[in-house]
This record gives sequence, structure tokens and C-alpha cells, in this order.
Amino acid sequence: MNSDAILGRVLLEESREAVVILDSNDIVIGASRRARQSIQDLKEGERVPEGLLSGDAGVVPLIVPFDADGRRERLVYLSQAGDLAAYEELRSGFTAAVSHELRTPLARLLALLETASLPGENVEELIERARGEVEQIKELIDEVLFLSELESGSRVVSLGAVAVKAELEAVVEELADRAARAGVALQVDGDPEIQLEIRPRMLRVIGQNLAENAIRYAGPGAHFTLAIERAGGVIVLRGTDDGVGVPDDELPRLFERFYRADRARASRGTGLGLAIVKHVITQAGGAVEARSTSGAGLEIRCVFPARA
Repeated sequence: MNSDAILGRVLLEESREAVVILDSNDIVIGASRRARQSIQDLKEGERVPEGLLSGDAGVVPLIVPFDADGRRERLVYLSQAGDLAAYEELRSGFTAAVSHELRTPLARLLALLETASLPGENVEELIERARGEVEQIKELIDEVLFLSELESGSRVVSLGAVAVKAELEAVVEELADRAARAGVALQVDGDPEIQLEIRPRMLRVIGQNLAENAIRYAGPGAHFTLAIERAGGVIVLRGTDDGVGVPDDELPRLFERFYRADRARASRGTGLGLAIVKHVITQAGGAVEARSTSGAGLEIRCVFPARA
């Protein structure tokens, strides 16, 4: 298989859409992971399931014919009825949320600049505080753009295997100074031989956001551990702290964009960190959940399929 064919296979596999390639006899030549997971009885080398191309199977097909080395084939995009309206509603809500989140640091920045123009004020201190607001705005914009790239599929999440523990240790080393200032101890546990089929950059994104969540919210004196293990045929990555914890009724909302629990609303976090974690993990074929630990604290449990 040449490099172009390999690239095409990767792009098809990692597409966020349900995409199927058919030959002239309606035999499935290839299919994206999402198509295989969402469409029953869809198998490469076999005829496309009945009703899929007519729309009778509950999906809406968009068929794009093309020629491949003299063969007539078809690229079929499949979506659920109502997906477009739901997407437009989601996009509208996301835009409104971003606008709302940007207003607060912008309003604080404007107030600081206006105060700096008054006689007798400590201009250097105000400029330093204004710089902090600019950094907050930059962080929010960077994370919004990163999340957008994940959702558009322009960021490939899974591509080759990587040793997990070494990447997590690099994350902890990078965040050591911030953690020390917050009074939070960081550590990494687990088997150094465990590998995941995920890009190193994406694995570091998971570890960094889990650790930063603990640094911001666990509280002084807390301990946070990133641990990797095999359990029951899957690979589990856990981020666990023994800090102030999160009420049980708020746990399901932690992965929502811009959601922050009541105790975290005064923080400088963007409210996107755990949403990004969830998106990266689901694109890598995994699942994530938040749990309360015994007594106090929070555990984010990320479950990935083990390599065959």
C-alpha cells in the first residue's frame, strides 16, 4: 500500500462522519470507525445493509460518485434525520457561551485600563493585572480553537501506539512549579510498558487537563495521581485527587463546555478542559466518567480499548 493509500485509509478511519465507500455492486470497500459503530450489519467485503442507500434505515445518505483507477465507486455520507438542525442549535449555543465567557475578562481588562488613567494609581500593578486578563482571554481562545479542530476532524487523535506512563511523567514535570505554588502534590503510577493507540500530543492533552483541573480546584494540601493500568480487557487511565471534591449531582455536568461547579466559578479556568478530555478520549474509541472518591476528592476515569 503506497503512502497516498495509507493516508486515505487514515482519513477515512478517523472521520467524525459515518462514511462508507461502495463499489459498483454495492459492496462495502471501506468504512469509517463511526460508520462501523453506528450502523448495524455494516461489514467490509459484504453488501451494504438493505435500506441504507434509500433512506429507509433511518439515515439520510449523501452519495458522491467517483472514479478510482478506472473503477466506478461511491462515497456515501450517512447522517441521522434532524442532525443538521441539532448541529445548528449546538453551534448557536456554543457561540453564545463563548461570547459570554469572553465578556468577563474583557470587562475586567477595560476597568483596569480606565483605573490606570486616574491620578495616584499604581500603574505597574494595574498593568500586571491587565496582563493576567489578556492571558485568560488568550487561553480561552486557544482552547476554543483546539476544541473546534477536534470536532472538525482536522486533529487526528489515534495514529500509532505510544507508551503512556512516560508521556504522563513529562506532563507532571512540566506542571511541577504550578502545582507547588497551588500546594498540590502530583505523581504518576502504573506499568511503563502499557501502550495506547493515541498520538503523544493527544495523550499529553488528557494528562495536562486532568492535572490542571486538580491544581485549580482540589485545594492546598491535596495529592493528585495520574495512574495507568490494565483492567478486565481494557486500559484505564485515572486522574485522582483527595481534595475538596465535587457534589454527586454536579458530576455528570463536569464535561459540559464552560461548566464550572459553584466552588470553581471564581477561578481563572476556561471551563473547557474536561470537555476537551472527553472529546479526545471518545475520538480514540474510549469513554470517560467522573466519580467521587471515598471521603473527599474526585476521580476522572478514562477507559480505552486494549490493543489486540
